[in-house]
Amino acid sequence: MFIGLLQIRHSLETHSRLYLFSIFVMLTWIIWVIKVVLSRRYHPWVEPHETTTSVVIPVVDEPLDLFREVLERIVAQKPDQILVVINGPRNENLQNVCEEFGRAVEWTWTPIAGKRNAVMVGVERCVGEIVMLVDSDTVWTEGTHDELIKPFADPGIGGVTTRQRILDPRRSFLTRWADWLENSRALYSMPAQSVIGSVGCLPGRTIAFRRSILERVMHDFMHQRFLGVFLEVSDDRTLTNLTLKQGFRTVYQSTSLVYTDAPLKLKKLVKQQYRWARGSQYNTLRMLPWMLGHAPLLAFFFVSDIAMPFLWLSSAIAWAIRTVNHQGDNLYDGMLHGAGHPIVGIILLTVLTSTLAMCLRQLRHIGEVPSDLLWMPLYILFSTVVLMPIRIYGFFRCGHVGGWGTRADAYTGSSEETPADLAAIQELEIALHEPSATGHPGGPADTGRPTSVANPNRINASQVTSVGALLAPARPDPATAPRPTPPPSHQSIDGDPRALIPYLIAATALLAGVIYDVLPV
Repeated sequence: MFIGLLQIRHSLETHSRLYLFSIFVMLTWIIWVIKVVLSRRYHPWVEPHETTTSVVIPVVDEPLDLFREVLERIVAQKPDQILVVINGPRNENLQNVCEEFGRAVEWTWTPIAGKRNAVMVGVERCVGEIVMLVDSDTVWTEGTHDELIKPFADPGIGGVTTRQRILDPRRSFLTRWADWLENSRALYSMPAQSVIGSVGCLPGRTIAFRRSILERVMHDFMHQRFLGVFLEVSDDRTLTNLTLKQGFRTVYQSTSLVYTDAPLKLKKLVKQQYRWARGSQYNTLRMLPWMLGHAPLLAFFFVSDIAMPFLWLSSAIAWAIRTVNHQGDNLYDGMLHGAGHPIVGIILLTVLTSTLAMCLRQLRHIGEVPSDLLWMPLYILFSTVVLMPIRIYGFFRCGHVGGWGTRADAYTGSSEETPADLAAIQELEIALHEPSATGHPGGPADTGRPTSVANPNRINASQVTSVGALLAPARPDPATAPRPTPPPSHQSIDGDPRALIPYLIAATALLAGVIYDVLPV
């Protein structure tokens, strides 16, 4: 902040162009002011709304105590249907936890790893008008369900998301930082975008859609590509995009609160943030034409989100070049004159003004978590040193295969159902739901684990495998054949040259920025 103010002062005094870093600082404040003004107009929906709901919980592996608590909280709020979709390797422990809840919880299993395939399997079995997609580590609070469905009283609303916080954020610095980010979004970005009816990304820890919308967009959700690749990460942003394109509004319900976990190790946090950075920027690129025509303010928010790390990096490189070559004007001329250690004074002023600026932009969060005032300098440093480079690297990698799809046996979006496949799926689904002479779905040929009376709608393993075979590329029998090798993350599918587009955009932006900031006026 201090350096930005000095640069702005110098530009005004010399009537010269603005430095890139001063543009970065001004853009930061412009975005903050817009969000503050819009978010002041936000109000949650308060009138009760009656409708039917289905909860879909994709899960691969979770600590059993946490997963049990997740289900307990959801069951207590009595949605019309709760369906757990276990995907990837068989997990009898998760199955047994589901069985503890008897008829209240249905479960099914698909050998195809990946959240998108699990969502598709779940949505196909949903009966509620509203479908709630819930992460398997997300804990509901009292009233989450009833508060979440209130906005759907408006027929123009297609998707709703919750307020989200981190479980026990005092465990470590990383959980504190993650909770700060989540709460900052909940207090500024989410209500601001909700006011204009276009929350650009409905965070998926708990997210609700009209079932009719999910059914219409499911094919695109499972197969849509951009830059030649199917990128499975950022499924919540993809569903949000598809809902907006259907002409529905997406909104935020602040009174529906959930808690979720956060990584405790830096390596896992970096991988999570990298996955989110790729998915967010990838979806911004493919959604940009629609946003420019239908939601220009949303386009401004998301394009700025991509541009700001590049502004920061370009200004840093340009500063380094000017320093090495002894070029440029001395912004500090006349400051701290006569001080024994002017460099120390400049550093202290920089840290102090940056902290004060961030605290001003985070007044709402500090009002809720006063202790974070002391942590703010570290939050700024960590976000700059860790998050900025991750976002830049994530943009470069937008055209590469990656994300959940890197798991062996994962759904890759490379298959296209034929009419014959769709007919076979429908025929199989009918067979799965019709009781046989034994009184259970699956009939005498059922070779999987028997279906219990407590869960009459559960599909057994052999049947789900059959569904998966129709929806995914042909593969050997996993019981007898070696596991397939996923596409390496450093290559685009079939070497598609469109993967180079993000590299060209990013390299051009960085080069142009450095030249702009280094060359004399």
